Amino acid sequence: MKERILVTGGTGYIGSHTVVELQNNGYDVVIVDNLSNSRADVVDNIEKITGIRPAFEEVDCLDYAKLEAVFAKYPGIKGIIHFAASKAVGESVQKPLLYYRNNIVSLINLLELMPKYNVEGIIFSSSCTVYGQPDKLPVTEEAPIKKAESPYGNTKQINEEIIRDTIASGSPIHAILLRYFNPIGAHPTALIGELPNGVPQNLIPYLTQTAIGIREKLTVFGDDYNTPDGSCIRDYIYVVDLAKAHVTAMHRILDNKQKDKVEVFNIGTGKGVSVLELIHAFEASTGVKLNYQIGKRRAGDIEQVWADPTYANQELGWKAETSLEDTLRSAWDWQLKLRENGIQ
Repeated sequence: MKERILVTGGTGYIGSHTVVELQNNGYDVVIVDNLSNSRADVVDNIEKITGIRPAFEEVDCLDYAKLEAVFAKYPGIKGIIHFAASKAVGESVQKPLLYYRNNIVSLINLLELMPKYNVEGIIFSSSCTVYGQPDKLPVTEEAPIKKAESPYGNTKQINEEIIRDTIASGSPIHAILLRYFNPIGAHPTALIGELPNGVPQNLIPYLTQTAIGIREKLTVFGDDYNTPDGSCIRDYIYVVDLAKAHVTAMHRILDNKQKDKVEVFNIGTGKGVSVLELIHAFEASTGVKLNYQIGKRRAGDIEQVWADPTYANQELGWKAETSLEDTLRSAWDWQLKLRENGIQ
């Protein structure tokens, strides 16, 4: 058995796919999640996919005493992958204090506990939102950090700074900051995928819920941006490809392959796709027509951003490999499976 890894937010969307990939690579995984935006039965489905049941503790990372009890209960945790955070841009504009408390205090608690329990490294789930609206596209890791467009984006910037400052102060830990672009899709088994509680804040679950008739129509937020078709452009990455990047990053920390104590990698495909292009690709790859309308721009949205993933490709030896069409089909298969299971 390989090293023991703690995954916070491990029943969530990206977290659950990462747990699967960690287990497939022989790691012993402990999940911590407060189930605020996920379901406990995700653990059952991870077990169905991998044949191994990860340890699961329903704990809020804001609760220092309960979080510390997890480290005491599962000795020998070597690395942490920290996903647990509130993540909806629009909601963060309306509820900034919720985002600052949730996203920042949870990280501080982990960083305080790591040296105490001899945890070697942390992989932080960051975001391309730290670049704001970049001056140059595609975005490299050297691009300047812009003033955040939303409290959500600001928490990612602040957390990156907290990690750097903590390690610069002499804390005996290592970190890799993975700046993701836009994760979409679901596991090919359709046993895990994106299942937000309530009305989805992310595009793909809203899109698939519209396609299956749960939502009446999808609104495209703005068609008057300075892009070829007027809609926002993003770099959409398949969630399983993204999950594999975390495994590669964890190998790098635990094998002492890092060039610096804090490293940053962009995790994307390197291709920008507009919202309207995404809708058309979904229709073409699934044969399902989508009811959508054009609406007003949404507060906090960036016009266009996509990654230059060259550094991650070369240095981590990781690459996004799944086509957009296959990724969108996986999202649709997941939505169909939810219906089959009576989940709306």
